[in-house]
Amino acid sequence: MKKLGITIMMCFILFVSCSEEQIDDSGMGKVKGRVVDSETFEPIVNARVSTSPTTSTYFTDKDGYFEFSEILVGKYSFQAQKDGYISKFEPATITKNVTVQIIFELDVSTANNKPPEIPILTAPVDNAKNQALKLNLTWTATDKELDPLTYTVTVKNGTTDVVTTYKDIKTTSLEISGLSYSTKYYWQVISSDGINAPSNSVTNSFTTLEFPNPRFLYVKKVKSNNVIYTADEAGNELQLSSSEVNSFRPRKNLQIKKIAYISSDGSQNQIYTMDPDGSNVFKVTNSIPIAGFNMEHVNYSWSTNGSQLIYPNFDKLYRINANGSGLIQLFKTPNGKFISECDWSQDGSQIVLKVNDISGYNVEVYVINTSGVVLYQVLSGLNGGVSGLNISVDNQRIVYTRDVSGYQSSNYRRLDSRIFIYNRTSNTSTELDTNKPNGFNDLDVKFSPNEAELIFTHTSNDGISINNIQKASLNDVDSRTTLFAGGSMPEWK
Repeated sequence: MKKLGITIMMCFILFVSCSEEQIDDSGMGKVKGRVVDSETFEPIVNARVSTSPTTSTYFTDKDGYFEFSEILVGKYSFQAQKDGYISKFEPATITKNVTVQIIFELDVSTANNKPPEIPILTAPVDNAKNQALKLNLTWTATDKELDPLTYTVTVKNGTTDVVTTYKDIKTTSLEISGLSYSTKYYWQVISSDGINAPSNSVTNSFTTLEFPNPRFLYVKKVKSNNVIYTADEAGNELQLSSSEVNSFRPRKNLQIKKIAYISSDGSQNQIYTMDPDGSNVFKVTNSIPIAGFNMEHVNYSWSTNGSQLIYPNFDKLYRINANGSGLIQLFKTPNGKFISECDWSQDGSQIVLKVNDISGYNVEVYVINTSGVVLYQVLSGLNGGVSGLNISVDNQRIVYTRDVSGYQSSNYRRLDSRIFIYNRTSNTSTELDTNKPNGFNDLDVKFSPNEAELIFTHTSNDGISINNIQKASLNDVDSRTTLFAGGSMPEWK
């Protein structure tokens, strides 16, 4: 009897439970909704909306809306479809006299949409030369579905490695300006239809017009590195070496149209050559690098015909062919002093040397022949720093700078560096009066090509101010002129 009571009770509970879950399967409900783009949320017109189980099919209006005004109550899966979009399903339970809201956010479909064709670069043609500093880049591009295309153009300066990017271009041409002389540029076009992955063109190159009459070379500090520049007398300048590498002491040879320079190579410094536009870099020295007490104050020299270079390695002077062969030792200082600077006479018979101790002081300047025999002494026994050596074309004069204050310090600071000219005939050195202001230094002096003027670095003696390249006449004390701001280590050919 007890078991019968329990059974009746369980059936009653089950009946009540089932009654609570029942849905009135008679009557009609309503469904309203909208179909939009999932990225832009713009309405999608004429999207097809259907149900499963099948009832009716509707299409969205101009604002993306649809409506099932009467739909039998029950459980449904609603589907939205539109060409170019991925179909989407949304479940819904329809109850009597209730309006259900459904929003479809459709993703653009790339299944049947092809990416743009690879752009074809048309002008300038690849490896074009002598291009203007302002020009039009042009290309062709197509898309099979005629999707609207946008373009991104990248232009890279082959010398500085600076990349300029032009975005959201709607036409197949781009005018660029402000290019540098004698520079190789690389360019590429990327096209996008906004649906597929972008298509990249090949990379083409072009080279701009040659720099007009670049008579000057010098160095500027960029990103803590020394960077080589060339310039003309009008002040137009061109960067020749990369800002990412420390390159300095440029010296030009007019016979072979090459520029030599020193550049860091790991923990050592080597001599390299390049063309006047910065291309065709070649490493000359290898096993024996250029070295001295302080590389900021070490120099080397070309032979006049450009076939050889001479350079110091501490207390030794070496000669090497410009192609890197034929390395020989020319000279070794008799007292162990370091060779910091050298200049080879135009006739190739004499070499001027500046030697100093490990701190850069106790300077001697003397002239040797190519056999290593000392011919005569220019300077010795004076305190203070000395820099800049240049021998005249007739071998009768040598110009240099010397700190007349005699100050000597561990950081090689100079307080009053002035220009002197040694005369071989009289065996005397004379200070050149150029109205140098107090508190400033003249450094790294050289003769102008006609030897009527001098070019040199001018800077405050505080050791932190900007350097300037100046020139002055040998005969006019009021002729001091600034040529280039921020430069040092000048060369004038």
